[in-house]
Amino acid sequence: MRVAFIGLGSMGLAMADNLRRAGHALSVYNRTPGRAETLSGARVAATPGEAAADAEAVVSMLADDTAVETTVFGSEGVLESLPPGAVHVGMTTMSHGLTGRLARAHTDRGQAFVAAPVFGRPKAARAAKLWIVAAGPGAAVDRCRPLFEAMGQGVEYLGEDPAQAAVLKIAGNFLLASMIETLGEAYALVRRHDLEPARFLEIVNGRLFRSPVYENYGKIIAEARFDPPGFKLRHGLKDTRLALEAGDAVHTPLPIASLLRDHYLEALARGWGELDWSAVAAVSATAAGLEGPTPPAPPPAR
Repeated sequence: MRVAFIGLGSMGLAMADNLRRAGHALSVYNRTPGRAETLSGARVAATPGEAAADAEAVVSMLADDTAVETTVFGSEGVLESLPPGAVHVGMTTMSHGLTGRLARAHTDRGQAFVAAPVFGRPKAARAAKLWIVAAGPGAAVDRCRPLFEAMGQGVEYLGEDPAQAAVLKIAGNFLLASMIETLGEAYALVRRHDLEPARFLEIVNGRLFRSPVYENYGKIIAEARFDPPGFKLRHGLKDTRLALEAGDAVHTPLPIASLLRDHYLEALARGWGELDWSAVAAVSATAAGLEGPTPPAPPPAR
C-alpha cells in the first residue's frame, strides 16, 4: 500500500518504521526532516501535501489539534492533495470537535477519514504492540487493517462516527492520568509513614490490582524515572484539557480532571513539562514536604 506518514516523533517514527518493515511504500513528512534518516527507502517530502499526493492512505501522528489543523488544512496540506478515494487515518489524540470537522472535510473532498488513536508508549510502538481504537466508514477501516496489523497487536472498531474513537481515547487517557495522580498521593502517604513505595506497590498490585499498567507506572514513580519521557507531561495537560472540553460539550462535570489540570499546571510551573507525565505524581510528594524530581536545567541565557 502507498502510505504517507505525517509526524515522526517518538511514537510516529516507530510506527512508520513498522509500516516500512511490513513492505508498504512509504513517503514521510516531519517538520524536522532529519528524523527520517533511519527510515531506509522512505521518500522524504517537503510538505504534507507532497507526501499525500499519490497516497492510498495518509497516517498522521502529531502532537495536538494545532499541529493537525496546520498539517491538514494549511497551505500545501493533506486535504488539498490527497486523491479522491484515499483515506486519512488520524492517530493523534485530538479533540472530538476537530475529529468531526476532519470527517466532514474529507467526505466533502471524496476522501475518507478514520480516527484511530492508540494506547501504548514508545516501547510498545517499537514492538508493534499498540492497541488501536478505530472509528469511521467500515470499508475504509477494512482497507486500513493491514496498516493496523503492522503497527499494533489489536484493533477495536467502534462504528461509523470517528468522534467516538476520539472520545474513547480521551476518556482512556483520563483514567491513566487519574491512576498516576492517586499513585502519587498514595506514595506520599506511605512515605510520610516511613514505608517504601516499591514495597507498597509489590503488595497492593501483586494482591489487589495485578495490573501491568499499575506495575509500569508504579515503578516509574517509585524510582523517579521521569527522564527520558515516554509521554511528556505537557501533553498530559493537553489531554486533560481535552477531557474537560469533551465534558463541557455534553454538560458532564469532571471534578477529578479539574484537579489534574491544576496539578499539571503546577508541575509546568516547576519546570517539569519535558519530563514524563507521571512526574505529576511529584506534585503530591512536594505538597507533603517530600523530595520531588529534579526539574530540567533552564536554557542558557541569550
